[in-house]
Amino acid sequence: PLDRARAIGDYDGALRAILHALKYDGRRSLARPLSTLMVERGADILVGADAVVPVPLHPSRRRERGFNQAVDLSLGLGPEPCAALRRVRATEAQAGLPAAQRHRNVRGAFEATRHAAALRGAVVVLVDDVSTTGATLDACARTLKAAGVREVRALTAARVVSARR
Repeated sequence: PLDRARAIGDYDGALRAILHALKYDGRRSLARPLSTLMVERGADILVGADAVVPVPLHPSRRRERGFNQAVDLSLGLGPEPCAALRRVRATEAQAGLPAAQRHRNVRGAFEATRHAAALRGAVVVLVDDVSTTGATLDACARTLKAAGVREVRALTAARVVSARR
């Protein structure tokens, strides 16, 4: 369901350390420079987009962390972030799951909010911190397309690249 996707870099080295500091240490000031890189390196994903939609956290995870890193990243991308999605089912952390279980873990975890109605026929950019298998982005894109979004693109700060065997 994703029409295009881009990450600003591999989830490794300094970028991995920066994202861990943002997400797990609450270093929210790191979101702004990451957003700047996302705008520079993801310009082709952002051009012509009608809205940015951050991947939502479940309310319990949001309370636990105190913020949603995807929202913080999306604030610097241009249009005001649109809360077109909500996570309706608490899921296991994707980071702790093997690739084969990630899609199953997020199936049915998202639904469109009333704000999604304004995005019928629109081009939307989903925003998240890391894409590993793309399962979360895929689940969100399916939900947005079912709500009438014409095109769903994704922009993440990092992408996990596994070594070829």
